[in-house]
Amino acid sequence: MAPWSLLFLTPLFLLLALSPLSAAQDGDGPNSGSARKQKFKEAPEFYNSPDCPAVVSNEILCSSSAVHVAMTLDTQYIRGSMAAILSILQHSACPENVAFHFVSSAATSNSTLLRSTIAASFPYLKFQVYPFDDTAVARLISTSIRSALDCPLNYARSYLADILPPCVRRVVYLDSDLVLVDDIAKLAATPLGGTTVLAAPEYCNANFTAYFTPTFWSNPSLSSTFFGRKPCYFNTGVMVIDLARWRAGDYTTKIEEWMELQKRMRIYELGSLPPFLLVFAGRIVSVDHRWNQHGLGGDNFRGLCRDLHPGPVSLLHWSGKGKPWARLDANRPCPLDALWSPYDLLQTPFSLDS
Repeated sequence: MAPWSLLFLTPLFLLLALSPLSAAQDGDGPNSGSARKQKFKEAPEFYNSPDCPAVVSNEILCSSSAVHVAMTLDTQYIRGSMAAILSILQHSACPENVAFHFVSSAATSNSTLLRSTIAASFPYLKFQVYPFDDTAVARLISTSIRSALDCPLNYARSYLADILPPCVRRVVYLDSDLVLVDDIAKLAATPLGGTTVLAAPEYCNANFTAYFTPTFWSNPSLSSTFFGRKPCYFNTGVMVIDLARWRAGDYTTKIEEWMELQKRMRIYELGSLPPFLLVFAGRIVSVDHRWNQHGLGGDNFRGLCRDLHPGPVSLLHWSGKGKPWARLDANRPCPLDALWSPYDLLQTPFSLDS
């Protein structure tokens, strides 16, 4: 199947292309996707191609032959999570070999609801939901430039090695505001080599210094952190992580140490991203940009819609303030939101199968 070209010619895309550009919205508003208020359709079932490796169904959550995907789950972004799951399965050559590991807040009263929502739309899905006790990380979180970034669940990606069972050695971590239009197994198979822990698309043309405060750069003992490294920005919403190496290197503690310093000195402004950069920037395997066409949520300052970056596309990521489901519900979509809508499982009053 061609990765994404078939989507461009949908009538919906042609309609939305004529719509005026909308201001980016925050995905945490009333239309952002509460599972309690919304009903989702059952997704079609997808089957392995004949040459897929055999994986015993009741052992898949620990199988080294499976593709392991980790995502966070909450009521505000459940609609995006459902679309992401569907896109992964639809474009996988071996969808029955994909194991999903969902992390949700242990403090929420909606954990059962989230689990049942996933199971109802994907009754065949192999998945586990893990509770994340966010009380420990909450004490380390400093306020950032966007309140949505301060949610403790945003920091769960730093604790995957502790949350997931030790038998899971490699995982693809994905945000909930994206869809894949290519086989996730290709991303999961990214060679890490040597002792590298993490792989992600890098963006070395970004102004790396802007991710840290003048306090950081003016302090030689801090700025020397990047000595001997060629640090580049990478988006933590799409990562391939070797959890075994992460555990061996105790990288969660390294991230927490930077967060503790941040509480005392204010060395960055952007939530969970800068600690990752401090620990890993310049030390990762760079993945082709096709695996994170990010920023489609729009310009965070001017509220403008974004176009695709030049080059091929395997993954579309609505990072930023504007989420496609919120803009579609508000009848103020950006043109590229039409590439997300085919994966939307929301049961609307106008659905043919309602």
